[in-house]
Amino acid sequence: MKKQSLIKGSLVLGLAGMVAKVLGFFFRWPLIMLIGDEGIGYYQLSYPLYMFFVAMASGVPVAVSKMISEKNAIGDIEGSYEVVKESSYLMMTLGIGTSLILFLFAKPIINFLKWDMKSYYALIGISFAPMMVAFVNIFRGFFQGLQNMTPSGTSQIVEQIGRVIIGVGLAYILLPKGIEYSAGGAAFGAAGGAFIACIYLWFKYLRVRREMGIKKVKTNTEVLNQILKIAIPISLGATVGTIMNLIDSILVPQKLIESGVANATALYGQLTGKAAVLVNIPLTLSMAICTSLIPIISEHYILNRKEEMQSKINIAMKLSAVIALPCTLGMFCLAGPIMKLVFFDKYEGIEILRYLSISIPFIIVTQTTTSILQATNHYIRPVINLVIGAIVKVVLTAVLVPIPSINVFGAVIASVSAYVVVTILNLIALKTKTKCKVSIYDSFVKPGYASISMIIVVLFSYNFIMERSDSNSISCLLSIFMGIIIYMIAILIFKVFEVDEIKNRLARK
Repeated sequence: MKKQSLIKGSLVLGLAGMVAKVLGFFFRWPLIMLIGDEGIGYYQLSYPLYMFFVAMASGVPVAVSKMISEKNAIGDIEGSYEVVKESSYLMMTLGIGTSLILFLFAKPIINFLKWDMKSYYALIGISFAPMMVAFVNIFRGFFQGLQNMTPSGTSQIVEQIGRVIIGVGLAYILLPKGIEYSAGGAAFGAAGGAFIACIYLWFKYLRVRREMGIKKVKTNTEVLNQILKIAIPISLGATVGTIMNLIDSILVPQKLIESGVANATALYGQLTGKAAVLVNIPLTLSMAICTSLIPIISEHYILNRKEEMQSKINIAMKLSAVIALPCTLGMFCLAGPIMKLVFFDKYEGIEILRYLSISIPFIIVTQTTTSILQATNHYIRPVINLVIGAIVKVVLTAVLVPIPSINVFGAVIASVSAYVVVTILNLIALKTKTKCKVSIYDSFVKPGYASISMIIVVLFSYNFIMERSDSNSISCLLSIFMGIIIYMIAILIFKVFEVDEIKNRLARK
């Protein structure tokens, strides 16, 4: 299977992720129309527990990707399939075990976390997903380790289509029984989509295996030990990151009630079901960079190609800024038009989106630096940094949300502050651990100039078109389109990327 460059791999995964996000709106939008903010709140309460499993198991596919890339670099093809076999046993145990825990102990979990008991059906619905997602992640790790992102990207689209059809279909069918049942049907869509994606990836895997002439894969417990050595610290780091969301699901509704807010569940739905969903769109692109980056950096690291590793780190940081800065300015300045464009008359939560968007560059830089540190065998430092960030988030959430004049914005302040802290700590670790230098001016200031140029044109275009069309949708879409064009031109004018950098440094050698 042909390798892809960092740019091509990131582009494939990024485009697939964006298509999946667009399809996700075909899931989210009718869901909001069907069950409103309260129903979305029930759905979102269950989601952090599911994402906790995804985070807990996330170290395994990263380890698979890293180990397969390293084994291919030294010509150990059979060893790559040993990695897949051993990791499958591990993920099967984690996936089925988590599904059983969520299904059998749903009510005790809800009582312990002091959630509304109507969230029970959503938790039951989501409980089927871990066992399916476990196998999907193994196959994605395999293809990412081969440095070909196309199967992973395609599977994301397939998974989202299945999720939309099954989740929205069940939500509609179960709506007459109550919004809590409808939320449960929507939650089951995650399992349905993952099952379809798993079938697709399984056939792709068998095809590649036949092409490589691999018939029987032997058991190798030493490989399992290596997987665990890499996966455990990565999973711990991802788990800590997900705990930040779990903190919101536990603390925010409780503290909102303490602040005297009557619609605590609805506000939580606006925070996590609307604002966070929009903020997560650019994070899809940044995760594509991170996913492509790990096997490439790992290969250069194990082969001691320091110059190439430095160039890939520089370009990854620059790509992160190129994604983060315009998205932050766009969501901050056009929070109202974007919410009205996406959610029509259910656009409550504009100010939440505006201020939550400030977290985007810090989350993206955290993701990128974490991936670089993991690829260079520095697994523990990102975990420690995320723990520190989680502590900051817990303290600020507990202190700020109960204040009536701040309420839900306390959770926003806590999230932004937490990722600012982690970003600073990760950048320090990147410099001290890898000895690689990141140019602040080239990586962040130049994209900043381009982003400011873009947002000026976007705001002018929006107001100009709005005055003449009186249509928010037309004004928002056309101004964003104009912004994309101006941003691309500004990137060239400010020489964010040099021509030789794109031609020579990003090409696979």
